[in-house]
Amino acid sequence: MHIGKKIEEELHRQERTAVWLAQQLHCNRTNVYNIFKRSAIDTEQLEHISRILRKDFFAMYSAELKREKAE
Repeated sequence: MHIGKKIEEELHRQERTAVWLAQQLHCNRTNVYNIFKRSAIDTEQLEHISRILRKDFFAMYSAELKREKAE
C-alpha cells in the first residue's frame, strides 16, 4: 500500500487542496506534495493526518494485513 497516494486520494475525495492540508499541518504545500510521494510515513504524522481528514488510515493497513494473511 502506498500511503501517500491514499492520503492524496482522500484529500481529493473530500474536495480539499494541498494548500488546505498544509495549513492544517502547519507546513508548506511542498511538504504535503512530499507526503503524497511517500510509500511509508511516521505513525505520529499519520495519526495527525487521520484526525485532520477524519479518515482512519491505520484501518487500511489492518485490512491489507488481513487480506495477506487470508491468501
